[in-house]
Order: sequence, then C-alpha cells, then structure tokens
Amino acid sequence: MDEQDYLAHDGLGLAELVASGEAKPGDLLAAARSRADAVNPRINAICTRLDEHADARVTERLDGPFAGVPFLLKDLHQQLAGEPTSDGCRALAGTRAERTGTVVQRWLDAGLVVFGKTNTPEFGSKGVTEPALFGPTRNPWALDRTPGGSSGGSAAAVAAGIVPVAGASDGGGSIRIPAACTGLVGLKPGRGLVPSGPDDSEPLGGLATQGVISRTVRDSAAMLDLLAGPDDMSPYTPAVPERPLLSQLDEPTGPLRIGYTAASSLRDDVHPEAVRAVEHAAQLLTELGHHVEEVEPPYDDRQLGEDFLTVWFVHQADELARIKRDTDAGDDHFEQDTRMMAELGRGFSAVELQAAQERRRDHVAALARFHTGHDLLLTPTLGEPPIRTGSLTMPAPMQWLAEAMMRTKSFGVLRRTGIVDQVVRRNLGWVPYTQLANMTGRPAISLPLHLTPDGLPLGVQFVGRLSSEALLLRLARALEVAAPWDRHLPRTV
Repeated sequence: MDEQDYLAHDGLGLAELVASGEAKPGDLLAAARSRADAVNPRINAICTRLDEHADARVTERLDGPFAGVPFLLKDLHQQLAGEPTSDGCRALAGTRAERTGTVVQRWLDAGLVVFGKTNTPEFGSKGVTEPALFGPTRNPWALDRTPGGSSGGSAAAVAAGIVPVAGASDGGGSIRIPAACTGLVGLKPGRGLVPSGPDDSEPLGGLATQGVISRTVRDSAAMLDLLAGPDDMSPYTPAVPERPLLSQLDEPTGPLRIGYTAASSLRDDVHPEAVRAVEHAAQLLTELGHHVEEVEPPYDDRQLGEDFLTVWFVHQADELARIKRDTDAGDDHFEQDTRMMAELGRGFSAVELQAAQERRRDHVAALARFHTGHDLLLTPTLGEPPIRTGSLTMPAPMQWLAEAMMRTKSFGVLRRTGIVDQVVRRNLGWVPYTQLANMTGRPAISLPLHLTPDGLPLGVQFVGRLSSEALLLRLARALEVAAPWDRHLPRTV
C-alpha cells in the first residue's frame, strides 16, 4: 500500500480494505511504520514502539469493526500486559504492565493492531505534552507549537497521518485540547460510560474518562460503540446508547437551540481568534437551520477552576505518595511542577477538599439550568491558538524559589506568593473552557471548524446534557459534511 492510499482512509475505511481483501493487516502496519519513521523524529509523538507485539498480531486471525487497523495507545492508564507503561514519569520508566486494561482489551477485540504508545506529560497533569522523560511532542501544524495535552502524543500522531485514530483520555480537557490544537475530532464521553478497569473504578473521582482522538466523526462514533458499557470495576451501570452511535450519524438532529460564549473570568481578555472561532461556528450552525444566540457564561468558571485544581492537586499528592511507596523513588525522579502540585495538594484540609467536591452539585445545577433553554453550549475549546513549546516552563529564578520553599515545607508561603497564581492562571488561562464537562460529568466534543490566519487549528467545543453523545455526534457529522476537514494534513509534515 502506498502512503497516499494509506493517508486517504480513516480507520473504518482501512478496515473495509482489509475486509474486502484489498489490503492485509501487514500492509497497513508497514504503511503506518513507514509514516512513523518519516515524521516521528520531527514531532516525537510515539514514545515507545511495540513492534514485537504488532508483528505477532498481524499473523493472527483478526475480527471486529477495526480489524487490521494500526493503532497507538496513550502511555497513561492504557496498559497492555507485559509492555512498558510509564505515565510519562521517570520513576516508572521501564515498568511493565501486569495486566491489560479493559478499554485496551476492547480495542484488541475490535481487531486493532497496537504498535506503539504515545507521549504524555507526567501523570497527564498538563495541557501541554513536554515530559522530562521523553521530551516535548511538537504540533505537526507548526513545530514550534504544542499539540496540547495530555493526549498530545496521540493527537500529533493522528494529525501527522501515522494512524487515523489513537487512544486518548480526558480528566480536564485532555482529549479536547489536543484535538483542538491539531485539527481533529475529540469526544469526551459522559461520566461512567466508558469503564476504567481492572485497576480503577472512577479515576479522579469520576472526572476522567478514556476515549480516542480521530480524523473523522464516524471513527469516533464507532470507537465509542465498542468502548461503552460497564466492567466489573464500574461503580454503576451507565445509560448505554440503545442503538449503535455509528448507525445514527446521518439522522437529522432537527433545529437545535445553541447558546455560545467565548467569555472567561480566567483570562484578562478574550483572544480575538477564540471569538472568531465561535462566531464562525455560530454562522455555520445558523446556515444549517439552528437557532444560535450569544449568552453569558452559564456557570462560575473561576470557582469551578479553583474546585477542579483542588481535586487535581490532592490527587497529585496521593499519586506521588503511592509511587514513592511502591518504587522507593526520590524527589529527583519527579518533575518540579508535579512535586509543587503535590505540595499544594498536601496543604488542603479534608474539609477544603470535601467542599470542592460538594460544589460540583452547584456546577451541575448551573449547567442543567442552561440546558432547560438550550440543547447545547458552544465555546472555543482553547482560550488562544496553540501556544509555543516551553511557554509554561517557569523562569529559572522562580524554579529556584519554588524548590527552596518545597524543601522547607513552606506551603503557606508558597500559596501566598505569585508563583502559584502564575502557574494556575497560565495553565488554565489558555484552556479555560474544558473543565466544565469533567466537573459536571457531561459529554463534550471538540471539532476542527476554525483555522487562524497563521494556519493554526483552534477547535470549538459543544457541551451537551446527560447522555447526549448521540446528539453531539450527529451534529458533528452534519458539520463535517458542511465544512469538511478531513482533506488536509499539516503542511510541516
């Protein structure tokens, strides 16, 4: 199979070639490897190759909707038994998974051929992908820009044409942010729809979920069809769609009432390209017959951001303590930003953590009130175009000061300095819109409907009601037909 033929098909399209006998799984694997060899040295999307596993896999009988299609796992909580899994952390480098994760097994059962794992920030804790362990992943649209995070390696690999769809996960925007940075489709399923077993039940207290990043809406729909449904570790039985989502894609949504906003109190001003992104989407939606109106943000995004980070920082503290206990790793095996987040997490009281968790009901109630009058909330996915690689790295003097404070356990001082405010504001300020769906457990999707004058993607996000995955995908398909985006590869690769 030549490269152009490989690049011309999405995942289901490649599977159709295998099913018809026009291509063999080994042909597709060779094409994916060739593409990876050509572009990965420039973008650093794949951090681990699993060639022996893939070579054995293509000799097996493969069945399922994606039989024979090359695939990449995210190197974070997507374990394949016997293969390396590092979570982007030096303390875990060389660790091999004891058993295969539920979602990974479902991908294998669908016939996918896993041949590598993609780069991720340490513990998925940032909206950029620049781990000390593997180095930064670069955006195929502009190599000096980030592909976002934490599924940045997967997004870069899909955008560069290595694979048409790749494993991802989302605890605060980690599917949607990279999709928006790289011109791709990123669906975050609703809380509990996709399981996290066998090693977890509700990661991050239900904030996080597994999924994919893809080039086409139909691949995202087909992937959710095979991932949805509980496993033995699920805390409850979710409302699984009654019919396959893929079969519903071309059904009309009917006129929808959609409210849009680009406002955020986490930014000093609204970036003009973020405004243009939602206005362009609003115009397109209006042309398709939907009722679209500008609205005030329907929730307190500053309070939500603070509550989200409280949960996240406490989680980091627990994660570091567990890994140190299991591996005897010292502080030098963890990145400074991770240790600082953990130090902040240790400083919150149990009452403060519980209050942040309890306020989730306020955020749910605010979004529910909005949805009484609107079917969907439309926002930019990003607060600004993809930022430059290294933009979030603290200046050396601030790093030295933070290190000194952590050594002396000066948490109170640390919280009162501008260091924390700067880290929080910069990390959330450029992606202030995505945490809402995680805190409320609602599904959300990022679609690549906008390019800046510099040719950089800046996706838009739709947030729906409970169990609105089918509606989100049907609208996404209508927009994909009206404004096709699957015809272009980034110019740099």
